[in-house]
Amino acid sequence: MPRSGLVALAFLLPLPALAADVRAPVAEIMAAAEANWRDMGTESDEPPPYVDYFGEDFLARLYSRDFVAKYREAAKYPAYDDGGSPFDYDPIIGGQDGCALKDLTIGEGRPADGGAETVTVTFDNSHCFGERALDWTPETLVFRIVEEDGRAVVDDIERPDFEEDASLKKEMVDIADYGAKDAAAGGEPAE
Repeated sequence: MPRSGLVALAFLLPLPALAADVRAPVAEIMAAAEANWRDMGTESDEPPPYVDYFGEDFLARLYSRDFVAKYREAAKYPAYDDGGSPFDYDPIIGGQDGCALKDLTIGEGRPADGGAETVTVTFDNSHCFGERALDWTPETLVFRIVEEDGRAVVDDIERPDFEEDASLKKEMVDIADYGAKDAAAGGEPAE
């Protein structure tokens, strides 16, 4: 086949924006959320070990370098005096209280700007609270996935249901900025 024919054929073949499995890091994070929020059955049941979405293993494998850098800066200003997370809520389920995740769906990757892809996740984590508003909709997360070192990693998590700080990366930057300013003023980081 002539070279021009091969070039033309290459343009006709559909190629995904990312060669890596864009759903893999999302599925692992959502599996952790399901484990963290599973129904215990009775109050005497021993809860499973908490899976930290931002533990060293997850940070090394599931998130982009930029996301990890922003998380590490925000983590310098933990939400509580005993250290730990910069968040005073579960940033994946979007609150401090919730039910076991129900009706979890992880969508297919969709092309996004800059060669990234987005994976949309929906779930119900309020079914145990009783009656809901007529306009209730499931929680929605939009994971922005990029490829680094040949693997798909999470570069941001958009939470469209949030009024402000829909971007988790933006929230981490805000936490780090506020904490640094507060520390420079001689105060302790706010809770």
